[in-house]
Amino acid sequence: MLILGIDTSGRQGSVALLRVQDGQLLTLELELLAGGQYSEALVPTIAGLLLRHSLEKSAIGLIAVASGPGSFTGLRVAIATVKGLAEAFATPVAAVSVLEAIALASAAQGKVIAAMDAQRSEVFSGEYIVESARPESATPQACRMQREAIASFADFTRMLAAGNPARNLYTPDDGLSARFREAGFDAHLLARPSAEAIARIAHRKFLAGDCADVATLDANYLRRSDAEIFSVPKPAASH
Repeated sequence: MLILGIDTSGRQGSVALLRVQDGQLLTLELELLAGGQYSEALVPTIAGLLLRHSLEKSAIGLIAVASGPGSFTGLRVAIATVKGLAEAFATPVAAVSVLEAIALASAAQGKVIAAMDAQRSEVFSGEYIVESARPESATPQACRMQREAIASFADFTRMLAAGNPARNLYTPDDGLSARFREAGFDAHLLARPSAEAIARIAHRKFLAGDCADVATLDANYLRRSDAEIFSVPKPAASH
């Protein structure tokens, strides 16, 4: 099986191409994408990856997409591209939350909180129960989501203080960890998951039968776009 992984949720995105061979996931190539150029660069990057490996779009057996939270525009570009490919070639799609990927990357077990900087003094957060792998049944590590949300930094740190789960708090290197430490919390720093990590998690979901309905596939924006937030309502028409 050939897996295409796409992540355009952050300031820097990526596209990955992986192959399942003899039960193992092999990364053929990972290419980075510059933020702000997703609409122009995503489709040509996918085409270039396939061309370099002498593959056709129809050869893709699974599409993995980072479903957010993150850049509103970047997520919309990815979702539109994924829908186009999936519908054209009847390819299954698995959507992966970036927060879920952070929780799994922590290698922790039990209750885990993943957090990302949402700008404007806000925090994207996800609470998960991370279940350890079971070697005897070859079952990979998995996440069960309890909730994903957005909150002001102050409200979020108050919630942490009340629940005292800081020992299981994980965040990528986006400046947020320093703020948590200043607030007195022990935040564990992780690298932001790439499209390769998204693809590997998506493959687990695919094997478990957890694929997205392409017709209703959407991103987890958690916050409205700037256009919606700052738009001025039109005055009601007078009669």
